[in-house]
Amino acid sequence: MDARTCLGATPRAWAGHQKPRGFPPATVPAVRLAGEKPAWRPLVWGSDSRRSTDPIRGAGLKSAGTEKVHYSADEALVLKQKAEDVLPYLNDRCVYLVGMMGSGKTTVGKIIAEVLGYSFFDSDKLVEQAVGIPSVAEIFQVHSEAFFRDNESEVLRDLSSMHRLIVATGGGAVIRPINWNYMKKGLTIWLDVPLDALARRIAAVGTASRPLLHQESGDPYTKAYAKLTNLFEKRMDSYANADARVSLEDIAFKQGHNDVNVLTPSLIAIEALLKMESFLTQKAMVRN
Repeated sequence: MDARTCLGATPRAWAGHQKPRGFPPATVPAVRLAGEKPAWRPLVWGSDSRRSTDPIRGAGLKSAGTEKVHYSADEALVLKQKAEDVLPYLNDRCVYLVGMMGSGKTTVGKIIAEVLGYSFFDSDKLVEQAVGIPSVAEIFQVHSEAFFRDNESEVLRDLSSMHRLIVATGGGAVIRPINWNYMKKGLTIWLDVPLDALARRIAAVGTASRPLLHQESGDPYTKAYAKLTNLFEKRMDSYANADARVSLEDIAFKQGHNDVNVLTPSLIAIEALLKMESFLTQKAMVRN
């Protein structure tokens, strides 16, 4: 069912407390019905006055991130074309971005949502909204990781009943099989980023917002790399369940770069759209 149909659904109890009144009705943004063609708009984040009237903000749910993403006219044209190629095959299905923390799921997800005319959600932000605690790190501290994971699964269950959403999931969402049951109702895309690049990203901004990393003392890069390696070894098989894999190493190689951190979010979004199109067209051929 689409988001409008879901507005009449009876709220369910969320793990550890009652789901806040008005979720999802008050927090799900307007979603276009099947057949409505999305309008093409300039792709600049953080300064667009249209976002002040977004139903998400009207409901008190903060959008995930306010960073601006700029890119060239050429990239914008490619994004527009690839979005037009993908849309007929999506059939209004949701798209879930999975990957390690710091892999760019939110930034890339916003770009993909914009060019497809979809709505964007960050599942971590929805859990924070649901439990009334402003950060995942604090949820871990006040309750537990298990408490967070239970609520994360409830969020994914609700989102899976809707259409035309791009969802940036938490890095550990893949560890629970039930979450795959929800995400497989749509399309899953794995943003695969080398651990060295992730560690450098996270060390540069600090680990305070990363509860699974903000535990040991020492050099930020060294401890981030060690913990990320441990987490990835536990999760790599789960990430591989995704319908399509976007390898930043492959993109960097094609662009002639040695460092994936120089890649722009738009280039990664373009690759994601290409992978989506490839998967969906192959699936359509098999079905026919």
